[in-house]
Amino acid sequence: MTTPIHTSAYERRLKMVEDVLTGQAKLGGKAARDLAVHVLRALDHIPERVR
Repeated sequence: MTTPIHTSAYERRLKMVEDVLTGQAKLGGKAARDLAVHVLRALDHIPERVR
């Protein structure tokens, strides 16, 4: 039997952005992950009513 692994909402969002950057911008794994962290940080600082 496998043990379920909890993935946070942040990790799911990070993976989604990373996948887009890898596929669309042809970035490698580490570069895409680093950029995804910056993108999410910027998006999280936009007020909810503006988003």
